Amino acid sequence: MIKSLKNNAINFLKHNYRYLNKILLFVLCLIIIVLLYPKSAKFKYEFHKGKPWLHNDLIAPFDFPIYKTDKEIENETNEQLKNLYVYYNYLDTVLNSAKEKFANQLNIEIKEKSEINSDKFRNTYIEAGNQILETVFRTGIIKQSYAQDILNHDYLYLLIENTATKREYSSFYTINKANEVIDSMLTKFRDIDKNFILPLLQGSLGYNVIINEKITNKNKELLLQQISHIYGLIQNGEKIISKGELITPEKFNIIESLKKEYENQLGTTQHYYMIIAGQVMIVSLLLLVLFLFILNFRKKIYENNKKLLFIVLQIMLMVIITKIMVAYNISFLYAVPVCITPIIIRAFFDTRLAIFVHVITVVFISYFAPNSYEFIIYNLIAGIVAVLSIISMTKRSQLFYTTFYIFLTYLIFYIGFTLVFEGSLQSLERSLFLQFGISAVLNLSAFPLIFLYERLFGFPTDFSLLELTNTNNPLLRELASKAPGTFQHSLQVATLAEEVVYQIEGNPLLVRAGALYHDVGKCLFPYYFTENQISGLNPHVDLTYDESAKIIISHVVKGIELAKKHKLPEYIIDFIRTHQGTKKTDYFYKMALSENTEGPINPDNFTYRGPLPFSKETTVLMMADAVEAASRSLKIYNEEVIDELVERIIDNQIAEKQFIKSDITFKDISDTKKIFKRQLQNIYHIRVEYPQ
Repeated sequence: MIKSLKNNAINFLKHNYRYLNKILLFVLCLIIIVLLYPKSAKFKYEFHKGKPWLHNDLIAPFDFPIYKTDKEIENETNEQLKNLYVYYNYLDTVLNSAKEKFANQLNIEIKEKSEINSDKFRNTYIEAGNQILETVFRTGIIKQSYAQDILNHDYLYLLIENTATKREYSSFYTINKANEVIDSMLTKFRDIDKNFILPLLQGSLGYNVIINEKITNKNKELLLQQISHIYGLIQNGEKIISKGELITPEKFNIIESLKKEYENQLGTTQHYYMIIAGQVMIVSLLLLVLFLFILNFRKKIYENNKKLLFIVLQIMLMVIITKIMVAYNISFLYAVPVCITPIIIRAFFDTRLAIFVHVITVVFISYFAPNSYEFIIYNLIAGIVAVLSIISMTKRSQLFYTTFYIFLTYLIFYIGFTLVFEGSLQSLERSLFLQFGISAVLNLSAFPLIFLYERLFGFPTDFSLLELTNTNNPLLRELASKAPGTFQHSLQVATLAEEVVYQIEGNPLLVRAGALYHDVGKCLFPYYFTENQISGLNPHVDLTYDESAKIIISHVVKGIELAKKHKLPEYIIDFIRTHQGTKKTDYFYKMALSENTEGPINPDNFTYRGPLPFSKETTVLMMADAVEAASRSLKIYNEEVIDELVERIIDNQIAEKQFIKSDITFKDISDTKKIFKRQLQNIYHIRVEYPQ
């Protein structure tokens, strides 16, 4: 019984592991995002100063205080600090240190001057110097202080033996004033070389009147505690504002106070689990919408767990970054590079998916924003602009333009919202301009991230494909050198396939790269392929049909090995694997059948091992490869012959079920035939026959 259940469980996992992976991914994403969300309630009303109250009459649900604005608190704080007493200590040890420093420097200078090296000379200078230092330090040397710079006080309290004495700042010396005093005092000493001793004394000075931060800060705290953060009270049941009533600055402050108190009260333990339940419902619904969109409109991505994981990781990464920024300082929320998500998604997938993922991401992180409505509008439009500016990512410089467009979008919306809600530009905050700039510039980090994701996930981007299609690539140079006929064939196939894939809305760069490398295995034994037999010698003459077929078929396996040796990405190797599908080497197979006299022929010896093409790009490559190769054997080039050739080859591939794993449609195939015919006519210069 237990063994049977175990076997059933194992079989269930084997058959449903793909779906279980998706469920696990869904649950993990849900848990992580909910854990990152703040567990405080959100005020359900959106409102703006100077605009009508658009909701029903607002009645106070409980007693709450009316909080003063930040500006009011700042003004009152500055007023209170004008009454701050700043306390200083008088340090005797500084004088002793100054005397010691002076004596040491004097000894050094005397040793360097042998003509004055005497104890009498030294004692005279030590006595004079100490006398001057004692006079200066007795008055006191003070550093220009916080109290002078900020509070503009003219006095301080000097602590001497736990007794505070009120003193004016002007009664102390600054370093500059002390230097002047020393210079003046030295004129009274006739036996002293002023130029010799002055720099020694000035270099020995230091501050001996030092602020007592502990007592001063305690005094500051007592003053700030006297500031009240509220100035009124709203009672339970009292009407705050009526529907349609204009939100004046006073009403705005009352509603803000209600919002603050509401979110504080609903953040208590009794509401904690209800808040979590609500967050789980919201996040689950958003994730479900995302998964359903991908399932219905991007089914290939849905079936690929690696791609699905990549998209979910991008969303979670942006939620984590936003959480970190909010924890550090919520005032810098707009510095978060929200638009980097659609840029990266667009680099690997398509525009439509990038915009949809961006919408979901912005809604996710808007929960952190104090004003969700404005936050969503700013970032939603900026992200759409970012995606539309990089529809074709063929130049890395495009990201610099995108950065500028993102900043410009933020700027326009911010100025526009300010004009709508404030009626003037006086309340524009410069800090937001800086945040918009930081957010836009940080999107340039998409450069290294795209490179990193290419390596981690093996996804193609336009950047990497452009590098792969460079014919100076070492592997392509080797193919051109050893198998020039195959190289020319690959170039023609790339031209044919690229035009078709562009028309049927595939990835033209991807199919071009795949076409250039699809026959790379032929460079290991080039003369066994007709296009490279320039000398007229055919090595197949000395081989059996089985042996010839084996060599021809092996170019696929050898090509894969060569591609891996040169570290080509898997999405390029897929073209090498699939470009022959499960077709037969028709020539050798038919010759073997026609000349066989010894028994039945094994068709497997003449059949490629597959796999079949699975995408529009790999399918079009198979068609282009066969059509281009066959067109070289034509004796006559005219419209009828080329039409018949294209129709016959592609119809045979359909009959052999080479496209059953592909997502290509009959309309795509029909369009492909038309394009091949037109392209081949251009290649072979088919013209209208002119009359004699």
